[in-house]
Amino acid sequence: MAVGRIEVEHYRRSFCLECVHGKLGHHLALENKYVRVFKVEVAPHAATLMHRHRHDYICVTLGAAHVENDVAGKPPVRITLQDGETRFLPGNFAHIAKNLSDQPFRNITIELLQDEKARRSPPPKWDEERGLHILNGGTEDNLFVKDGARASELQLQPGGVLPKHHHAGPYLVVAVTDLDLRSDIEGAAPSQVRLKAGDVAWEKGSLTHALTNIGRQNAKLITVEFQ
Repeated sequence: MAVGRIEVEHYRRSFCLECVHGKLGHHLALENKYVRVFKVEVAPHAATLMHRHRHDYICVTLGAAHVENDVAGKPPVRITLQDGETRFLPGNFAHIAKNLSDQPFRNITIELLQDEKARRSPPPKWDEERGLHILNGGTEDNLFVKDGARASELQLQPGGVLPKHHHAGPYLVVAVTDLDLRSDIEGAAPSQVRLKAGDVAWEKGSLTHALTNIGRQNAKLITVEFQ
């Protein structure tokens, strides 16, 4: 019973995620009406503060990781994560993340700020919610649709091409590797996309384009699309 009281007290005293900006590895990178995005880095064998996720969120791991997830009121769970692994987690809980490895634990945490509205509304219609596509020099994997947002993973070898496709709404780009891409936009001049691993970028959408990896290394990125 005493343990339960302690857990409840820890939950009450936990910080909301947006309140831990700049504390123990949480840095706000981007915020708009759709998402609140944090760059997270936890030193080897260190831990975050107890913090509360009020919204559902997507987590993109940067680099292989071995962590312990200590959710208030539940037993600790140890998790092994791969570079670029992307997971959806329902919100409304408080936890501490402990880094069990000798390397920094890095991730991009993407809070879905329209989650409650999405649960009350009919789900948007996507051309595809899940599916792996083999490209000319790469793959596109539609991972999941949650809270009206679609998460996809794109991998392109040097010279690889994602054919022409349309973004009806805005979308977030998370660079898992360094990116050097050319975007051939319908009705406009080509543009270059250069991002470092761990960078994020917000695109307004309402465009049709193709992507080519013009770099010398494999490119890997995650997109989170909205309608």
